[in-house]
Amino acid sequence: MKRGFYTIMSAQFFSSLADQALFVVAVDLMRSSGAPEWQRAALVPIFAVFYVVLAPLVGAFADALPKGKVMFISNAIKVIGCLMMLFGSHPLLSYSIVGLGAAAYSPAKYGILTELLPASQLVKANGWIEGLTIASILLGIVLGGTLVGHAVSSHLLAFDFPLIDTGIDSPAEAAISVLILVYMLAAWFNTRIPHTGVEMRPLRSNPEHGFARNLAALLPDFWHCNARLWRDRLGQISLATTTLFWGAGGNLKYIVLAWASLALGYNTTQASALTGVVTIGTAVGAIVASMRMRLDMATRVIPMGIAMGLMVICMNFIGNVWLAVPFLIILGGLGGFLVVPMNALLQHRGHNLMGAGRSIAVQNFNEQACILLLGGFYSVCTGLGLSAYGAISAFGLVVAGCMWLIKRWHENNLKKYPEEVEHLLAIARSDKHH
Repeated sequence: MKRGFYTIMSAQFFSSLADQALFVVAVDLMRSSGAPEWQRAALVPIFAVFYVVLAPLVGAFADALPKGKVMFISNAIKVIGCLMMLFGSHPLLSYSIVGLGAAAYSPAKYGILTELLPASQLVKANGWIEGLTIASILLGIVLGGTLVGHAVSSHLLAFDFPLIDTGIDSPAEAAISVLILVYMLAAWFNTRIPHTGVEMRPLRSNPEHGFARNLAALLPDFWHCNARLWRDRLGQISLATTTLFWGAGGNLKYIVLAWASLALGYNTTQASALTGVVTIGTAVGAIVASMRMRLDMATRVIPMGIAMGLMVICMNFIGNVWLAVPFLIILGGLGGFLVVPMNALLQHRGHNLMGAGRSIAVQNFNEQACILLLGGFYSVCTGLGLSAYGAISAFGLVVAGCMWLIKRWHENNLKKYPEEVEHLLAIARSDKHH
């Protein structure tokens, strides 16, 4: 790997670490201030909303400037959200600003991989970035909980700066101050990211028009990019697979919590530990895929998506933690092995069709929309009176069925358009076409 790749990984790790820790801190801050339960629950969708709403803008923005500069600016937006939370803004508003920074960060952090690395290294690079992202999620949650805990927060609050009244007098505020330093460390790595030399694609905007009008002008370009990726014979398969995977994965943590409570009698703290077990399995699967898979082999992993859906149904028959832990590790491992080559193939096709930033924005839009759709489906199942077992079965059947349809879709492409698919696979095997 090129040296710049490890700089990107470092920047991504620390920025994501701070995002996850800040979520825990925000929950603690809202709990200590007496905020109602629905507001704390709203932290999750409020973080994701800009991924969907601003998808046309953030993709074009990522392609208009060097990716390292975009990541630096996005990280600065996250710091602004932190400062707002520190100085009294409502945590929901503050965390939504952090989500805005994350939405702008994502097309750049994934898009730069296709600019910096040849096609032959994209699967390995995705294995690294997915593994590190999962590690940052686990460690970030631990870091956030540690910072607001009495053992650490008492030491942080004991710091006294001569002649300066910082106004920091609660564990959550002290924790936010530390996380600002973590974001600043990520920003320093952002400044060290090399320029890839790829030609920039300027934003089509008119300074005489307002922000809303300029954003509306970007919509046709975004929908054209979205349609173009869905029409591509390999792009459509990889986009459909990753969209369904992240839609299912985004809701799986809630499903595991409900299942652990019903099947194992776990409380929220114990059940959340099982969610961590799934992510460990995902990390292992991602690493194995990065070592074993090539870009042109990506479509071979589709049956693993079907197996994932069926395994979700099998959760209903497990009532012992000693069976649950290895089962969830395998479930997460299938997901990690599935998503890494498919992500790489999607990035490769997007880079060739429209530019890295725009393709990642299209991917984010579809994935976040699927999270909302499948989350709504699961909620409707429970609202109609289905037990957690019944809702889990319905969810697993939908995932397995959709993955089977994607498999049939790809097989149909191989029969109807064999020369086109083979040409695209040949491009995937060659670095000079990337």
